[in-house]
Amino acid sequence: MRGQTEIVEDVELLQPDGTLTREGWARLPRWRYRRSAVKAPFWRIKEWDYYYLRSDADDCFICLTMSDLGYAGLFALAFVDLAAGKAAQVDEIAPLTMHRTGFAEECDAEGALRFSGRRLSLEFIREGATRRLRFAAPGLELRGGTGLEGAVELAQPADLERMAIATSWAENRRAFYYNQKLCCMPVIGTARAGGTELLFSPGSGWGGLDWGRGRWTRENRWYWSSASGVAVGKPFGFNLGYGFSDRSPASEDMAFFGGRAHKLGRVRFDFDRGRLLEPWRMTSDDGSFEAEFRPLVDRASKVDLKLIASDQHQVFGRFSGRARLEDGNFVEFRELAGFAEDVYNKW
Repeated sequence: MRGQTEIVEDVELLQPDGTLTREGWARLPRWRYRRSAVKAPFWRIKEWDYYYLRSDADDCFICLTMSDLGYAGLFALAFVDLAAGKAAQVDEIAPLTMHRTGFAEECDAEGALRFSGRRLSLEFIREGATRRLRFAAPGLELRGGTGLEGAVELAQPADLERMAIATSWAENRRAFYYNQKLCCMPVIGTARAGGTELLFSPGSGWGGLDWGRGRWTRENRWYWSSASGVAVGKPFGFNLGYGFSDRSPASEDMAFFGGRAHKLGRVRFDFDRGRLLEPWRMTSDDGSFEAEFRPLVDRASKVDLKLIASDQHQVFGRFSGRARLEDGNFVEFRELAGFAEDVYNKW
């Protein structure tokens, strides 16, 4: 991809001075992250694992978040009902976590990450080619009842390609963003939302992972979109994102088809911030991707504690459009369920 650097060999993420060894994008986890190599106080280091689960059969999403910001851990469980046009979420904060939550330094490392609080519990386990998730929020009100709980397995074949990116900030080259995003992982299992049983089964249950590590600057805004499902009979999805760090070495725009990653040009979102439930357009600078997004649910949250602030809109709906594969052929998709978000954070 012209103007973007693909990393094809394994490298240490950081040099001794705390700057990135090589900036760019990759189809596999080429960079080796070590928390001890980050040149920053603990409150500037950000680590998170975020999963989304999609049930085509029940037309819903479940979103699970564990993050350690150094001065606090943020944990969340959300249920998004596209059919009803509603979202419900429960959050908890753990103070002064100081990166003792247990986040792995490698995305594919085996082990467990757990949180158990007063309002919710989360468990993420990586074992072999499987990711096992357990979650519960007994007091969450939704679907005419109370409580969200479940246990599912995500299949991650060893050769499944992903989006990986390492970029820095122009104003501070020791500030960096190291991120991996996986799409189209088949999900099996069950969950219960209120009084309704949800089914995740082969061909209709899909999952995605946003795995991030980095030293961030104080204030940022970003735009991100992802979807997983089926197009022309094969697993298909995409990851789009921009808005923070210096992206001149690489973008994180990719399509995924049959387990393979296909690099896209730089994609931008066209939407009205004052009317987020009106249609959005996503287009690339080289014609490799174009889509219309039909929003249905705005999963919104806003916090302003002066020192810490956020204004988050993760908007769920359906995408229709086309993506160009690296062999020049286009894949067309219709009514593919996913989300697009506009997020401001001061942390």
